[in-house]
Amino acid sequence: MFDEGKILPVDISNEMKKCYIDYAMSVIVGRALPDVRDGLKPVHRRILYSMYELGLTPDKGYRKCARIVGDVLGKYHPHGDTAVYDALVRLAQDFSIRYTLVDGHGNFGSVDGDSAAAMRYTEARMNKIALQMVREINKNTVDFVPNFDGEEKEPSVLPSRFPNLLVNGSAGIAVGMATNIPPHNLREVINGVNILIDNPDATISDLMEVIKGPDFPTAGIILGTSGIKSAYETGRGKVIVRAKAEIEDEKGRDRIIVTELPYQVNKAKLIESMASLVKEKKIDGISDIRDESDREGMRIVIELKRDANSNVILNQLYKHTKMQDTFGIIMLALVNNKPQELNLKEILTHYLNFQKEVIRRRTKFDLDKAQARAHILEGLMIALDHIDEVIKLIRASKTTEDARNGLMEKFGLSEKQAQAILDMRLQRLTGLEREKIENEYNELTITIKHLKDILENEHLLLQIIKNELNEIKDKYGDDRRTDIQLSNDDIDIEDLIQEQNVVITLTHSGYIKRIAADTYSSQRRGGRGIQAMTTKENDFVEHMFITSTHNHILFFTNKGRVYKLKGYEIPEASRTAKGTNLVNLIPIDKDEKIQAIITFKEFNEDNYFIMGTKNGLIKKTQISKYSSIRKNGLIAINLKDGDELIGVRMTTGDSEILMFTRNGYAIRFSEKDVRPMGRTASGVKAITLREDDIAVTMDIVDETSEVLVISENGFGKRTPISEYTIHRRGGKGIITYKVSDKTGLIVGARMVKDGDEMMLINTSNVAIRINASDISTTSRNAMGVTLMRTEEEQKIVAIAKINCDDKVEEKEIQDKE
Repeated sequence: MFDEGKILPVDISNEMKKCYIDYAMSVIVGRALPDVRDGLKPVHRRILYSMYELGLTPDKGYRKCARIVGDVLGKYHPHGDTAVYDALVRLAQDFSIRYTLVDGHGNFGSVDGDSAAAMRYTEARMNKIALQMVREINKNTVDFVPNFDGEEKEPSVLPSRFPNLLVNGSAGIAVGMATNIPPHNLREVINGVNILIDNPDATISDLMEVIKGPDFPTAGIILGTSGIKSAYETGRGKVIVRAKAEIEDEKGRDRIIVTELPYQVNKAKLIESMASLVKEKKIDGISDIRDESDREGMRIVIELKRDANSNVILNQLYKHTKMQDTFGIIMLALVNNKPQELNLKEILTHYLNFQKEVIRRRTKFDLDKAQARAHILEGLMIALDHIDEVIKLIRASKTTEDARNGLMEKFGLSEKQAQAILDMRLQRLTGLEREKIENEYNELTITIKHLKDILENEHLLLQIIKNELNEIKDKYGDDRRTDIQLSNDDIDIEDLIQEQNVVITLTHSGYIKRIAADTYSSQRRGGRGIQAMTTKENDFVEHMFITSTHNHILFFTNKGRVYKLKGYEIPEASRTAKGTNLVNLIPIDKDEKIQAIITFKEFNEDNYFIMGTKNGLIKKTQISKYSSIRKNGLIAINLKDGDELIGVRMTTGDSEILMFTRNGYAIRFSEKDVRPMGRTASGVKAITLREDDIAVTMDIVDETSEVLVISENGFGKRTPISEYTIHRRGGKGIITYKVSDKTGLIVGARMVKDGDEMMLINTSNVAIRINASDISTTSRNAMGVTLMRTEEEQKIVAIAKINCDDKVEEKEIQDKE
């Protein structure tokens, strides 16, 4: 680089990176992606605004497309004329746009892939629905920005009085990203906005009750709803679209009549591919293919041979030609000039928020105008009340300025009022004219009050949006064109899986499996157990729990992330099998370890997750905040440096918490001492830890149960919950177990009652199942009794409680079997 004759050294790598990023963002924001508010790319927005400026409304005549393109290029869009004309043509094609925004006159191409005539031959004007895109744009409803040379002003977005992004869809390839939003039915989308207006907490499932799926201009048939649901929930999905075909009997021979094609399929190329398949003998039984399409609609006739099976041939056509096609949905749009992948609710929410702003700005514009007019009328009425004095003052004034100043000084008028009086014609002095002024002022007073009410009352503002959207729906809405048919993919796999209780085990190295809960038979206390599973050398079981095949299983990691699976999604294995590596089921990192697991039936808004950490912190968050866990997981808690998650429990909000440390201390406090926090909060102090101590587990207090504490050397005991007095959160805790070299450190604790059973697993992968009632009840500082005999260097590493309710369910399942 040169600077006043000097050469400046530049890192070519950094310079290329900077220039490429600038270029990429320019393409992303300025050319390829639509805005979530009006659903338009800059070129389409500029075309519509230029046509509006040229006065090419539906009630006016057509204008040459060359003139429109020239205006767009010269004023707003300094790119190639071909790009602008192609965009203009697409806005006029009824097979490309669900609700065309441009009314084209001339040859604008065809579904056969024919290109439009040159722009000097074609003409265009705005379509009726396009007026809703620019409606009230002159009322300061949107911001205007300088054009490329600063000589003109252009709108940064159009008011778009209907949700154009979903209604007409959009497609574009940017740098490193792409968007492909399908068109939808106007009535359905507006009904979806109405649902959000009435209930801001509506779910995507609620919206899908009215927004059934894409509605393509070329109609066709969508097979299945799983792809639609995926797109609406995540922003990405694939839908399979089929041509509409019927089999007719014509003089003893069958023939296939195709009347609708998948979106963006070229009819001429489709017929050509059919002919090639017949010629290459890949499809037998077709004697003739004719295109009988005309102005009335599409009609492809496929004549079959007399002995041909029409259903077989139709299925072959679906398989080998574009009569069945896949539409990949990517709902990517600009939100505040940043590309963002959006689900259905997010798109509608952004649009609704934009419409609130449009209506507020329109109302403010009308209010300012009404108040300015009322101000003038107030001045005129003052002048009419003192007309003789006003006339005398004006006649005595040497100049207009003297008269204006005199009126302002004598009657307390503003400059605008005084000027309006000077501009008043003599005919306004008649009684009839005075009555008109008073009537206009009274009407303006009512209007001003109404406009202020709109600005102050959001409910009223939302009703205006709803009413105006319904007017557009009634005027321009039509019936759905694309049929949606169920497919085998829509069968919920959960309905095909028997609900039963299972034991889930997860090893330290990440191997997981499920087996039937009745595989383990109950044994007396002090037994040696049965072989639970085979693991590789130095691996051992860390987590074991009872759940249902239909329950949710949430995996919380040491890094504070959470992943979700259903019970049946965990592969079934034999009692001694190693299992499947968890990384094949959820995308955890190499250095990420499962630290806590919780299972439940349904996400309930009245319940909370209580989370404890190694450093003695506690956090409470509504369970509903974890309902939308994606495949790549979700942040469950923000952990401070050096901290880890040790446990998660589900509560009702008014429980009591017990937290235990490895050195034998525990604290009991009320859950109400912990305020509800956001999903990503870090938590507050639960227990003040002593030196060289960490928290190892926590549980929910049950007054009908006892506290079972288990040490790593196989000792355990039960203690009445009454011995654990309640304290304030953050204390040092009380002794819960007499830790010694013989017992080893605390490995876990649970609330148990008679009828419950415990499963213990040691480092040799030996498991034992014992009744809680067989365990002695002693004081808090006692050592307890032997629950599982351990050899040298063996330690208890995992415990799991089997509730008495679980055993009842197991018995019921066995009885049914």
